Amino acid sequence: MTPAVRAVPGDRLLAHADGVRAVYADAFGGPPWREAPEHADAYLERLANDVHRPGFTAALAFDGATVLGWATAWTTPDPFPASRRHPQVSAALGAERTGDWLCGAREVDELAVAGHARGTGLGGWLLGAVTAGRADGRCWLMTSVAACGALAFYQREGWRQATHPAPGGVGHAAFLGPRHPARTAAPGPWCPSERSCENRGL
Repeated sequence: MTPAVRAVPGDRLLAHADGVRAVYADAFGGPPWREAPEHADAYLERLANDVHRPGFTAALAFDGATVLGWATAWTTPDPFPASRRHPQVSAALGAERTGDWLCGAREVDELAVAGHARGTGLGGWLLGAVTAGRADGRCWLMTSVAACGALAFYQREGWRQATHPAPGGVGHAAFLGPRHPARTAAPGPWCPSERSCENRGL
């Protein structure tokens, strides 16, 4: 059966919580994240609040009734968040670029594909499903620079790296979407050496 990818509202996403949890545990249980199973439970708790964020959008990928992957996005608030990995991004870009490039833009928060479905194009379809509706193209995301597979995936999808990590290949990098008006001002791709990164295919 050909997988189906479709945008869904928040309540529809939560109706598939078991499938979302299973894919989360599969996608983020291995390197470089190595998250314990309880992190998947914590994610569902966070997701129940995230669906109420302004501009929230999501997409699900199915094979029949089985969830193969999902993606979530929302509108980045202004002022720029000071939680999670956001301060690392704002410190790298500076206040002016952070405000101009990211505040009010669509932020892709999570994207995950089940292990057996990676390499099939689902990641790209999910990414497109949560960003295509942004008419001005102002979309962005951040990912671990230890995940060379993820870095390469976003670059293949036309996303441009806007921040560079600390020496040693640690931390997170911000990417601007293919139609983001500031992408030509971003510095471009960078990837740590193969010895310092670990792969996850999307």
